[in-house]
Amino acid sequence: MADKGWAVGMRNSNSRSIPLVRTILLIILIGLNLRPSMAAIGPLVEAIRHDVSLSFTQLSLLTTLPVLAMGLGCFASALLAKRIGFNSVITLALASIALSDALHWFGFGYTGLWVAALGAGIGIAFIQAALPAVIKQAAGEKTPMVMGFYIASIMGGAALASAITPVVSDYIGWQSALALWGLLALAGLVCWVMRRQQVLPAPSQNNRVSIAFSAMARQPRFWSLAIFFGLGTAGYTCLLAWIPPTFIHLGWSETQAGLALSWLTAIEVMAGLTFPILAQQMKDRRPVLLLVLLLSVAGFLLLGLMPKTMAWLATALLGLGIGGLFPLSLIITMDHSDDPVLAGQLTAWVQGIGYLIASLAPIAAGLIKDLLGGFEQAWLMLGVIFIGLIVMSLRFDQSKAPQQLRFS
Repeated sequence: MADKGWAVGMRNSNSRSIPLVRTILLIILIGLNLRPSMAAIGPLVEAIRHDVSLSFTQLSLLTTLPVLAMGLGCFASALLAKRIGFNSVITLALASIALSDALHWFGFGYTGLWVAALGAGIGIAFIQAALPAVIKQAAGEKTPMVMGFYIASIMGGAALASAITPVVSDYIGWQSALALWGLLALAGLVCWVMRRQQVLPAPSQNNRVSIAFSAMARQPRFWSLAIFFGLGTAGYTCLLAWIPPTFIHLGWSETQAGLALSWLTAIEVMAGLTFPILAQQMKDRRPVLLLVLLLSVAGFLLLGLMPKTMAWLATALLGLGIGGLFPLSLIITMDHSDDPVLAGQLTAWVQGIGYLIASLAPIAAGLIKDLLGGFEQAWLMLGVIFIGLIVMSLRFDQSKAPQQLRFS
């Protein structure tokens, strides 16, 4: 009788674990699509400049535009989700990424690059605004762990794109190498549409449960979260856009520079998995936040002061720091509400403001490069900014988070 009860218990446990595993796998597939559109550009800078005459400031727009679209798209996604639901929003987003990447095949020059960057940015924004609410609905108390897989997959997509794209471009050209990433988005779209109902069920939209942005914007804690996320993401977008050109400027080949970005993002993947799980085990997330910020500061300072001799150490430290900071900044935002819809709406608003802030960083670094001839000053400036984030992080006490914002 005991054996029978044990067997039934095992079957019930397995039936609960299988949807979670499938959920994580689908999240990983979707997350892999959220950075190749940007990360693939950096290693191809010289090839693109050879065919399309561009300054570094103009090239920076290929990262700035999608990040700007990501910010604006987060606001649109929150409104769109109320009308058509989270399922349809993510479906449209994956389709937008796939079509935008495919546009590179037609080679429309700088205009085509702009349009593809904007289209991909909008798709990325819709997913990043909608998926956290879906994850919180599906994962419950395991949300930090599942968010770790989600963020790790985003960074993994950047690593794959930066490593594979320059190699493939040697055989089929840079336009086709960029366009190939549309196939990954198409695979994500098919798997999302064909998934079973118990895998990533979307939370129902309750019209009585919502956040008015005008009310949220009057609360200081909201702006603290948005600025913290925005400045942290500014560091990430600058690394994504300018790490390969930084090392190419030092005499490295495009393939070597792409591998440096892949090395950085591979470490980000490990950090994105490790630090959220560590934070989940702790009653106070601030010590983990402090650790990743200190690692980031050290990495930026080494990259600005000793880029030639400390390249690999600097990128490793930045991979650990930025890789941990990105998921933690979303987790501390979601700590402010236990309701999946409310947490999702808050995260959408925070990301919207944050990405608008972060969109300025790559173009600022590009201007510095055009005016001063190097990226070192930009990396040092980011180091100073991240010291400011250390001070801000001391305010994010998890136990007091639910009392810091009013949702009605």
